[in-house]
Amino acid sequence: MSSDPREALLAPYAQRASESAGRMLPEAEHPFRSCYQRDRDRIVHGTSFRRLDGKTQVFLNGKGDHYRTRLTHTIEVASVSRTVARALGLNEDLAEAIALAHDLGHPPFGHAGEETLDLLMKDDNGFDHNAQSLRVVETLEESYPQHPGLNLSHEVLEGLKKHHRELVRPDGTTYPSPSLEAQVANIADEIAYYSHDLEDGLGSGLLSQKELMSLDLWREADAKAHAESSGSLSTASSRTYRKFVLRCLINREVEDLVSTSRAAIASAGVRNVSDVRNHPTRLIGYSTELKSRNAALRRHLYERFYRHPEVHGANENACRQMQAVFAHLINHPEKLGERTLSRREHDGLPRIVADYVAGMTDPFLRDRYEEIKG
Repeated sequence: MSSDPREALLAPYAQRASESAGRMLPEAEHPFRSCYQRDRDRIVHGTSFRRLDGKTQVFLNGKGDHYRTRLTHTIEVASVSRTVARALGLNEDLAEAIALAHDLGHPPFGHAGEETLDLLMKDDNGFDHNAQSLRVVETLEESYPQHPGLNLSHEVLEGLKKHHRELVRPDGTTYPSPSLEAQVANIADEIAYYSHDLEDGLGSGLLSQKELMSLDLWREADAKAHAESSGSLSTASSRTYRKFVLRCLINREVEDLVSTSRAAIASAGVRNVSDVRNHPTRLIGYSTELKSRNAALRRHLYERFYRHPEVHGANENACRQMQAVFAHLINHPEKLGERTLSRREHDGLPRIVADYVAGMTDPFLRDRYEEIKG
């Protein structure tokens, strides 16, 4: 493994690139980039990463220039991941690479699109965007003539298996917990979507600042924002107000996560990354108080935002378009192209159609629908 002088600064339980379990297909090391830096670059240069810019977060792509897309969400997750990893003495490059890849398998039209594809694939093992992200980096990306996928390191692939109850080492042995870097990227995803969905919801007018004041977490962030602004927040624009309050809310989440996780790591007595993987429970997490406040915030977002008729109605219409495109491709597989069809014998027609549809951006799927309709 290429040496990285920064490894000497990492905590003993951090995952070092020099101790990586390697790649499925061995490769020569780069003279000055660690394996996780190379993984990050492979992900960023991939076709699937670029497509995230055309995929829905909450509002359908094209609804407004200021609303988040799946790409801007991913960048925010990577930013939070690096902050938390650095504060805990972990490997920032690994945490960032996992964060950048975590949504590569998300289909168009957000969570509604995922639910639709899962329903369409109910007789063929369903559809899950986490599993699809793994499929993208292991099989579907086409960057190298010698193998499919990106041939990422074991630790990045491990970080994408966020809902696996049991993980498997390259030698076939199993263990219960991923690296601390993987755990950080998982919770950074949560912090990012809480905060930016609040901002988009308030900016759209679908969320009410007055109703948010019923939540402990929002009231606390509001009070902190007013104190830090020395009273000037009272005369600020609504956009400046919500951005500053959300800055305080994110700080609250990150500070709680770092202090609680640091205490949990110390209490568990983990001395190295092997101890972390063999620990029966995850060590990166919030305090009990913040867990409760986050749960209340999540309920509020579902009730007042995600299920709002303006969001839900638009998503329902988009998902009917997805169903029509999926059915058309099942009946006309020749439209998939030779590269996709080459996987038909191994994966079956429904799965390769799901791959094709999941890889579409919102505008591309709408265009295909109009072609079929026409």
